[in-house]
Amino acid sequence: MEQKIVQYMAIIPNEYRRKNMDNNINLAELLFGNIDKTPDYYEEKYPPRTLGGAPVTRIGPSPTGFVHLGNLYNAMIGERLAHQNGGRFFLRIEDTDSKREVEGAVELIISSMDFFGIRFDEGASEDGDSGSYGPYRQRLRKDIYQCYAKELVKKGLAYPCFCTEDELTQMREEQISQKLNFGYYGKWAKCRSLTFDEVKRRIESGEPYVLRFRSSGDEQNHVKVFDGIRGELSVSENYQDFILLKSDGIPTYHFAHVIDDHLMRTTHVIRGEEWLSTLPIHVQLFDALGFERPIYCHTAVLMKMDGDTKRKLSKRKDPELGLDYYRSEGYVPAAVREYLMTVLNSNFEEWRLENPEADINEFKFSLEKMSSSGALFDIMKFEDVSREVLLRTPACKIYDEFSSWLLEYDPEFYELFTKDREFSEKIIDIGRSGNRPRKDLTSWRQAREFLSFYFPETFRLESSYPEKVSEADRQEILGRYLDSFSIEDDSAAWFQKIRDITADLGYAVKPKDFKKNPELYKGSVSDVSAVIRIAVTGRQNSPDLWEICRALGEAEMRARISRAQTND
Repeated sequence: MEQKIVQYMAIIPNEYRRKNMDNNINLAELLFGNIDKTPDYYEEKYPPRTLGGAPVTRIGPSPTGFVHLGNLYNAMIGERLAHQNGGRFFLRIEDTDSKREVEGAVELIISSMDFFGIRFDEGASEDGDSGSYGPYRQRLRKDIYQCYAKELVKKGLAYPCFCTEDELTQMREEQISQKLNFGYYGKWAKCRSLTFDEVKRRIESGEPYVLRFRSSGDEQNHVKVFDGIRGELSVSENYQDFILLKSDGIPTYHFAHVIDDHLMRTTHVIRGEEWLSTLPIHVQLFDALGFERPIYCHTAVLMKMDGDTKRKLSKRKDPELGLDYYRSEGYVPAAVREYLMTVLNSNFEEWRLENPEADINEFKFSLEKMSSSGALFDIMKFEDVSREVLLRTPACKIYDEFSSWLLEYDPEFYELFTKDREFSEKIIDIGRSGNRPRKDLTSWRQAREFLSFYFPETFRLESSYPEKVSEADRQEILGRYLDSFSIEDDSAAWFQKIRDITADLGYAVKPKDFKKNPELYKGSVSDVSAVIRIAVTGRQNSPDLWEICRALGEAEMRARISRAQTND
């Protein structure tokens, strides 16, 4: 580490360093006299990982109480990148902003990631931390940050700043009035030239202060940075004296993540593109501290169509941004992951078509296949993917997962659905086989409504009978159907009886005949079938009616038709 710090310090005037070396050491002891560890201690405690160069990735959410789709999106990238290459993936809780922390938020993060099938090798958990590179909660790492802050002060790369909020506000107003970039730099950095004696006096008098980085950057200079998704970037050099430690000694995100990702030996930092603007700060810190830079991977912002324009998904406007939405609506985790992978890698859909039954983890995820422009989240396409995933899911698994959801979100229907497992699995599978299987199920909330007609307690008439069929004909159709029905009939024999009723009552047995000569018929077999379907299911659209009648049983089917006759 020493060599790179010296290299960075070479751009600080020699005269400044010579005059202030002793003062810097004294200042470091004044500020951090309680810190007795050195960077070498932590370098030894957290040695480089012996993974043969395999990726080490992480997610670092803040415990704000809102776990969003972007968290899962980036977690999937980190998990796949690490695990398909023999690396490590961990969870770090970035809780340095106590004002935004919400009680129970850490547990929510952990349970949400677990629910969506994200597995960590180490990191924060509900039972505490696990792993050799902890603690994995930033507020527990205060001494580590202060150790490295002390080192920066000793090298003349950091200093205390006593500027108040009022002073900073006035400074910004002056900069704006002069049409200057606002921030703490150059002549505006009033505290960077304070003498040791002045600093000591103000600290001893109890003045609060923050610790700032002493930047020697020039906004006219550019730094080359390789991004794992976007390729080589050229970013303006940081010239601002940004804050390293807040007045309570807790680090800012900038300082904490650099220290943590180095000591935890993170190789790839996956984060949203909104952090691109802070990249100059972070690479400057890595270089100044003598750390090897990780590969930054800035993901595209999740967008959606709003009319004819794209916009960023919004916490206020779009419930689908929150992960809790998918849990409460009952979208299965596998469907969410499957859809996000179509967004993440452009070749995933083609792979899925070629490997319809394969585990998603068999797909070779690649950073190179990721888009650097806005990633479009299409709820309609997501629901199509969800239907495909549920179609591939066995009825027994659907029963288990749907039952678990019902127990939490609809306990009354749970009692009905779980009363007879064999019956429930049978109705789940109706229409799901053959060359043209139906894709009726999208989510558990939708499934609850879709399957409700099978149970007498939740059956209701939802559709109107065909207008082409008179009330007298409806009664005749239902009566004849009851008279001719036999549970022993196969599908062909059952439908032939419906054709016979159709012909006897003056309806076209073939729909195309009615379309060709509508004046010759009252309607077609479709209208006759619809009368029976609505009487039995309450709906115009449903899976195969013969299968439904057999699943319901003859007694229930006859009872429904009898009620339909009475209610007419």
